[in-house]
Amino acid sequence: MTHNTTKSLMHTLDERTRTIFRKVVETYIKTGEPVGSHTLAKSGIRLSSASIRNVLADLAEIGLLEAPHTSAGRKPSFAGLRLFVDGFLQFGEPSKEDRDFVDTRLKSVDKDFSGVLNEASVLLSGLAGGASLVASPTRDEIVKHVEFVPLGSNEALAILVTEDGDVENRIIRLPEGLPQTSLIEAGNFLSRRLVGKTILQTREAILIELEQHKADLNEAASKLISKGLAEWSSTATDDDRVLIVHGRANLLNDNDVNADLDRVRELFEVMERRKSLIDILDSTRDGDGVRMFIGSENKLFSLSGSSVIISPYMNADRRVIGALGVIAPTRLNYARIIPIIDYTARVVGQLIDSNDKKGP
Repeated sequence: MTHNTTKSLMHTLDERTRTIFRKVVETYIKTGEPVGSHTLAKSGIRLSSASIRNVLADLAEIGLLEAPHTSAGRKPSFAGLRLFVDGFLQFGEPSKEDRDFVDTRLKSVDKDFSGVLNEASVLLSGLAGGASLVASPTRDEIVKHVEFVPLGSNEALAILVTEDGDVENRIIRLPEGLPQTSLIEAGNFLSRRLVGKTILQTREAILIELEQHKADLNEAASKLISKGLAEWSSTATDDDRVLIVHGRANLLNDNDVNADLDRVRELFEVMERRKSLIDILDSTRDGDGVRMFIGSENKLFSLSGSSVIISPYMNADRRVIGALGVIAPTRLNYARIIPIIDYTARVVGQLIDSNDKKGP
């Protein structure tokens, strides 16, 4: 469900329906149990149980609530949770108590780079009651110069120079008889799009542009650009990165998951897919804040039905260098946890950046 869909759906619900829907979700998040009409009638909603049941049936019909087979009550569907988060909650800074807790855990003890990441992983897992994910920073640096230099009839040297002075050289095999003009054309094309930016910032957009034939390039130059990006990207991806996962066992406390052994098995299998988890964390690279996937909104966790909340952490130049987040039961205190994850990411970025400036 997109944000626009959420907004349009909100307008179709009258005040009475919104009140009952919100009460169902809040009660379910608090108790973990499906909510029945009698419970709602006792909660202060001034309607008969029969009238409440009619509203619950209407909400189920449009896909916002669902009824477990073992209960007469209702609980929010994934779409209902998305509507609740987007339409009913407002997010700001965490409470002072939560900020102080994060600051104390991350700032008060002199920790090195890995210590900061480990501490962030432990505290997020405990606060969210799920598993935490923390990916170490990428080596994705700002590009200063890019060039393809011919080495012979069928080889070229792909040269990438970053603003920090690092030089990445990769030998690329060329099609027989490739004209030197294609090397110049490919280098000029990449220079216009890469210089002043990073590989991971621009790689996907460049590949899409090539695939859609928007660029005025011949086929040989397009293939050369794709090869160069693939080679350089390998130094900025997850080969040497650390992925910290903490609190897997917390996921077994979710009644919905624990009641289904297949979902338990699927969830723990997913937690072993290191590259896939890093890819999820890196999906925040193009954003500027928290991203959230509820249930089937993320293919990786669609079968286990968990919520995934992630946030990038940045250096002082506002460049994304890593990400962290949690995998948790969908029955989650979103109003509290989302601001905490965002705040933790900011603190982690500040600490890593200050450690980098201190040097060895």
